[in-house]
Amino acid sequence: MKAFIFDLDGVIVFTDKFHYQAWKVIADKMGIYFDEEINNRLRGVSRMESLNIILEKYEGTLSLEQKEALAEEKNELYKELLNSMSPEAVTNEVRDTLKTLRRMGYKLAIGSSSKNAKFILEKVQLMDYFDAISDGTNIKKSKPDPEVFLMAAEFLKEQPEDCFVVEDASAGIDAAKAAGMTAIGIGEASKYEKTDVPIASFEELIQITQL
Repeated sequence: MKAFIFDLDGVIVFTDKFHYQAWKVIADKMGIYFDEEINNRLRGVSRMESLNIILEKYEGTLSLEQKEALAEEKNELYKELLNSMSPEAVTNEVRDTLKTLRRMGYKLAIGSSSKNAKFILEKVQLMDYFDAISDGTNIKKSKPDPEVFLMAAEFLKEQPEDCFVVEDASAGIDAAKAAGMTAIGIGEASKYEKTDVPIASFEELIQITQL
């Protein structure tokens, strides 16, 4: 194995609360019931797909233009909340593990459906830790489609079978498996039946390289 490809939200940083707060503003404005359980369904999927999930409880009809406007409004709210992020949002465990993997000779990449991935990495001062970033700005299909991970491998100039993927969502594990990569599950994904290697903590990645 030559590379690690990481999902961003829920693996490197935790921005779920910002997504929830921004979507809650939109849902409340539309008179749509929205709670943490529904928010969990949005993990790992694109902005427009997230909006469509929220709109399942909406009784009216919206045009594509109206949906795009709502998705953009949510993103602006989300980015305002992201401005409060700092390097302290990344744990020492994550930073130290990334440094160790780099020292061991592994290439590192981000594979995220988010179009804000680079903005977040800059806010937490992690841009220099990664050799490549594949995100929502360079893909047409979001997870569970494997495109974001296949593009990351292409950017790294590595074969999919030589790449680990680290994910916290089942949609991401499905995408990793569809890409022909080894799927490491952390958080909720550690309990997913399609996960190849479940881990309880980020630093366990070092042990995996020694198997």
